[in-house]
Amino acid sequence: MHHHHHHAMAALRNRVFVIGVGMTKFEKPGARDIDYPDMAKEAGQRALADAGIKYSAIQQACVGYVYGDSTCGQRAIYHSLGLSGIPIINVNNNCSTGSTALFMGRQLIQGGLADCVLALGFEKMERGSLSSKYMDRTNPMDKHMEVMINRYGLAAVPAAPQMFGNAGREHMEKYGTKPEHFAKVAWKNHKHSTNNPYSQFQDEYSLEQVIDSRKVFEFLTLLQCCPTSDGAGAAVLASESFVRRNGLEKKAVEIVAQEMVTDLSTTFEENSCMKMVGYDMTRLAAERCYDTAGVKPSDVDVIELHDCFSANELITYEALGLCPEGKAGELIDRGDNTYGGKWVINPSGGLISKGHPLGATGLAQCAELCWQLRAEAGPRQVPGAKLALQHNIGLGGAVVVTLYKMGFPQETSSRIAAVST
Repeated sequence: MHHHHHHAMAALRNRVFVIGVGMTKFEKPGARDIDYPDMAKEAGQRALADAGIKYSAIQQACVGYVYGDSTCGQRAIYHSLGLSGIPIINVNNNCSTGSTALFMGRQLIQGGLADCVLALGFEKMERGSLSSKYMDRTNPMDKHMEVMINRYGLAAVPAAPQMFGNAGREHMEKYGTKPEHFAKVAWKNHKHSTNNPYSQFQDEYSLEQVIDSRKVFEFLTLLQCCPTSDGAGAAVLASESFVRRNGLEKKAVEIVAQEMVTDLSTTFEENSCMKMVGYDMTRLAAERCYDTAGVKPSDVDVIELHDCFSANELITYEALGLCPEGKAGELIDRGDNTYGGKWVINPSGGLISKGHPLGATGLAQCAELCWQLRAEAGPRQVPGAKLALQHNIGLGGAVVVTLYKMGFPQETSSRIAAVST
């Protein structure tokens, strides 16, 4: 009963399109003497130019960042894009912040509350591992850490590589996955990034170099971990009527499904590090997206997924339904995650090579997939990409999974001929 009700409601929702995207090059923190308002300006102006609209057309803005004072979103927009008095909402959802801004912007259009919305994300990071900023109050991840400590104990290593590294360790214990499977993921992402001018690192490494780089935690080596980065990303979202009114059909990419899922009881109750780092959130979000769009994982052509560590990319293959549980190693050995295989996963180089400025990541993933669907990805173009999937996760926690396709397929002459006969 409930299920049908959900679909009856869904029928009334407006279609949502990405009409413009933009990002900065991702860089080592402080590499370029540029502060967040300038990064935001660069990404925002590129997205508006890509859409071919002025900032005055934007009715609301959702701005994401993790590190910064309140209302940085306003400061980022005011003197770079304009002072039009529109609602600007600041979003912070850890590493899923960028896609959370996108999710909010989409809801505004889907619900008929706005016609054109800007989603913007940026981060100006400190060098070195992520650390907690508030020591006088409850850490939002204390219960997640508890799961890991119960299972594997605590090492004198930064929390993030430890949490994801232990998830990979659990996968190895359970399914016999080998350390080189994780290394192959990172090797592939570094290779992909050689074709991405926006990427923080554009060096190709051999598999041996990946395996032999400095150990960070257990099997995770430095070249299997994302770096800290500075950068920004932006997307302009619009309703179908806005797209048609402005003649933007040719470039409009439709968000055909999008789901945000937060932690479930299984995150904490099963003493599993894979579940603790979001396996079930991802699985549920992906299942709902496939269901809404009426597609299967095999229908997807190109994927940008959250490879903060090689371990997360590997377990996410299974959570997204690309292969049965325990079979990610085989998928990797077959080359089904790169050009010539079933999917091209992280053609941008992913977080491992492109960089991970937290608030910008989800919007940079969106930009990459829009370029792929519009066949504008140059040397990293996935041939014939029609359906794209985005996966962005933040511990604490939230995951956003999004499916995109070109919104207004070009009429082929044969179809027109068929109609006229």
